[in-house]
This record gives sequence, C-alpha cells and structure tokens, in this order.
Amino acid sequence: MLKKIFPNKILLISPNFINKLIILMIAVFFLGLIYSLFISPPDYIQGDSVRIMYVHVPSSFLALGCFAFLGIASIINIIFKIKFVSLMAKSLAPVGMLFTIISIVTGSLWGKPTWGIWWVWDARLTSMFVLLCFYLAYILSWKYISDFRRANTTSSIISIIGLFNLPIIKFSVDWWNTLHQTSSITLTSAPKIHITMLIPLMIMLLGMLIYLSVIFLIKYKTEIMKFKLEKNKNKSS
Repeated sequence: MLKKIFPNKILLISPNFINKLIILMIAVFFLGLIYSLFISPPDYIQGDSVRIMYVHVPSSFLALGCFAFLGIASIINIIFKIKFVSLMAKSLAPVGMLFTIISIVTGSLWGKPTWGIWWVWDARLTSMFVLLCFYLAYILSWKYISDFRRANTTSSIISIIGLFNLPIIKFSVDWWNTLHQTSSITLTSAPKIHITMLIPLMIMLLGMLIYLSVIFLIKYKTEIMKFKLEKNKNKSS
C-alpha cells in the first residue's frame, strides 16, 4: 500500500507549491544574510571571518544528514525491496554532495585566516573528504550502471559502507588532537555559542533545509516519472 501511495502523492505536488517554497527560501536566506552579515557581532578572536560559520555549519549538518538518510534508506531497500525508497535516496544524493562541497570549500576559506593554511589532512577535514568520495561513488554507480537492479544494489552497498564514516566525522575532534574545534551545537547539551550567533545560524539552516526540499521534490518527481516510463516501456516490449 505504501509503495503505491507515497510516489503518487509526490506526483500530485503542484508547481505552484514548489514556487511558494522557492519564494519562502529566498525570504529566509535574505533575512539570514542580513542577520549574519550586519546584525550578528564579530567574534572576539576570529573577527568577521567567523561569519563563514553561517554557511559552513548548516551545510555540514545537511551533508551528514543527507548521507545518513542514504544509508538508512539503502538498508530498508535491501531488506524490504521498496524501490521508491532507493529513488528517494538517489534524488537526495546530488544535493547532499553539493552541501559537502560547500562545507569543504567554506571550511578552507575559514581555515586560512584562522589556521594560516587553506587545507590540512586533519581528521575532521579528511573524513569530510572521504564523505565526498562516497557521495561521488554513489552518484556514479547510478549514472554508469544501466541495469536498475545492479545500480540499486551497488549504490546501496556504497551508502551502507559510507555510514561507518559518519561517526568518524562527528567524533573525530574528540577522538584525536585536531586543529578543528569541538562541536558548539549538540543534541545532548545547550549550545556553546551566544544567542546573537545562534539565531542567524538557525535561520540559515532553515533556508538550506527549504532549498534541500525544493531540489529533492523536483528531482524525485523526475525520477518517479522516469521509472514509470521505463517500466511501461519494458512491459510493451
């Protein structure tokens, strides 16, 4: 029942709804940028370079969250053989890789004035680069393996193996002596940053979440239509 209902519900989402999400996204980003660039204070040590955080931190959160979804969806797909779950993961992978690239690039931009160097093979940075490689391998497996079942199985294995990298990214700053600072925001404790910095951080995170939703809905609708078209083509032949 779920296999039939969920994809069809996605197809019923109108372009008007997506357009409203885009307008909301622009408004949230505008508010977030105003708050981040002009209202929030500079850091007492890092100065204005700390403003890179408002892009770097949300993109890092979403890069990890997207890959966590890929891995969990792949486990569900392998166990229960629900094809639309793998299509959801396939649709989410490109935007997850984009957030990973943004995280790495902004991290380098932030690292230059803070550490005096663009890149070091630090545990956190290296494990984020490994995450990018897993995203790339996942996307390429769908792109270059023409058979759906083989592509589905290969991409699922890649994402499940990649799940083991997520705790390494998360706890690398605690397990090893790294240049990267420890986490300022966790689910188990109060934020370690001031409210004047936390507010724009949350606004930018919301804006990126809406962007993620827009790209995912567009890509997922396309993937469902392609899957149904290919299925009908196979039936007719």
